[in-house]
Amino acid sequence: MKLLFNLRTLKSLWTLKPPNRTFHGHPRLLASDVYSQYESVRRGEQEIPKYFNFASDVLDKWSEIEKAGKRPSNPAFWWINGKGEEVKWSFEELGFLSRKVANVLTKVCGLQKGDRIVVILPRVPEWWLVHVACMRAGIVLIPGISQLSAKDILYRLQASKATCIITDDTLAPAVDSVASECEFLKTKLIVSKGSREGWLNFTDLCKNQSADHSCIKTRIQDSLSIFFTSGTTGSPKMTEHSQGSLGFRPLLSERYWLDLTPSDVIWSTADTGWILASLASVFDPWVFGSCIFIHKLPQAASAAILNTLCRFPIDTLVGAPTLFRMLVQNDLSNYKFMNLKRCLSGGEPLNPEVMEQWKSKTGLDIHEVYGQTETGIICSVFKGMKIKPGLMGKAAPLYDVQIIDKNTNILPPGQQGEIAVRSKPIRPLGLFSEYIDNPKKTAESERGDFYVTGDRGIMDEDGYFQFIGREDDIIISSGYRIGPFEVESALIEHPAVAETAVVSSPDPIRGEVVKAFVVLSPTFSSSDLESLTCDLQEHVKKTTAPYKYPRKVEFVQELPKTVTGKIKRNELRNKEWGRM
Repeated sequence: MKLLFNLRTLKSLWTLKPPNRTFHGHPRLLASDVYSQYESVRRGEQEIPKYFNFASDVLDKWSEIEKAGKRPSNPAFWWINGKGEEVKWSFEELGFLSRKVANVLTKVCGLQKGDRIVVILPRVPEWWLVHVACMRAGIVLIPGISQLSAKDILYRLQASKATCIITDDTLAPAVDSVASECEFLKTKLIVSKGSREGWLNFTDLCKNQSADHSCIKTRIQDSLSIFFTSGTTGSPKMTEHSQGSLGFRPLLSERYWLDLTPSDVIWSTADTGWILASLASVFDPWVFGSCIFIHKLPQAASAAILNTLCRFPIDTLVGAPTLFRMLVQNDLSNYKFMNLKRCLSGGEPLNPEVMEQWKSKTGLDIHEVYGQTETGIICSVFKGMKIKPGLMGKAAPLYDVQIIDKNTNILPPGQQGEIAVRSKPIRPLGLFSEYIDNPKKTAESERGDFYVTGDRGIMDEDGYFQFIGREDDIIISSGYRIGPFEVESALIEHPAVAETAVVSSPDPIRGEVVKAFVVLSPTFSSSDLESLTCDLQEHVKKTTAPYKYPRKVEFVQELPKTVTGKIKRNELRNKEWGRM
């Protein structure tokens, strides 16, 4: 798919320009700030460059600024594992080490520009080194979730035709069990303190490599990463992003969802296989020269997260709604956060009740962001913007987001339709390039002049968007259209409900009705379930429109989820309709 950029046209789509503020006593470093060096491009006075490489044009520039003493002394990368181990790198150290890794990939593994590498690692420093090394060498990174099964890995290796894989001791046996079926796989690298037959040891190779490496010249449309979509329906698709859509986009866009400075420390708990990890833990913070903080977090334990916020000077916390739902279950009066000022949530809608609990317990707002693997962040509640609980903010700069009907007519405020991004005549820089080897799906993602998200929503008079649900999640009962999220939000307000998912269920009279699958809070696990069902139904009737209440309720120990943590409503729905 050809990407067309016209900055002057894009400028008309920008809706908000935060004022030039001062943070932590440090004015913005206009002369030496890498972000500020592209101000003339943002104003439309210069064209978007033909060539761009995030490693050389952003990270190496910050290294120069750092060496000149024009950046605060906080690290560029700060990692802990909760067991006393700690890693801190400056931009200069990040450059030195990533060049060694680039030499491992090119000289030892024989990878060339355009080759693909699957990287399945937990939150360990090596993931960031490989990420930057791939940028330097023009190698296409394919990140994967650490919970992938052997079948998942086989599918990704075969579909991507990757010639190299990097993983750790945990997943190496799974890779070995399928490697013989992967004709393109030539090299296996293991991040381990030990050795394994058939594998090259990543750490040992890096020690012996030179740090002399020249960053390859890449075009702005060259492939940078491929993300496998979560696959809640059908097989995961390979979503391609470019140097432009991931790397240059945050330089082109005004400060919006992340409004950071070189003094800031940001922590995103996103798994390394999610696009949110690339956005919130690589590209967007480093554009501003900020410090990326990482906790290995083998398991998302509330105490570990809360204690980390108390012990380290983290300014910004980014997490999925599940994170905040989990944290508000704790007595937060026992915790005093050292420096936390801003919280952001994305991946799924956040229930207003959770936002209110977090605010009452911490005094902090949660700013929602909305996007997809294909789009990055397209809506957000900007810093300083009014928060409307249940709404996910306004369209982000560079994107013309609209609510459309099936005929691509733009709907007025208050009417429900499909959330879409205008992609013609100018394709926004942040959109994905294509679904690799799937022109049919790529074509189907567009309708008229729009990229269609498959999500339904409403825009209010102020330009705020409300998420209703996936197009295929909408429940139509007796002619009423019911979004599962609004029912789930009502249920989650009840103290008995720890987690819930709402789907359609067949009904001989109404065609389909609302059914809720409920995971109970520990204190309600021994309750009279029949009585509790009635209580929950009455609660929903009082909280939202009565016709939306769940006529069926089933209590379960856990909800089925994708490897990215999203609830697999399609699986629950298929079970209800006898399609399993």
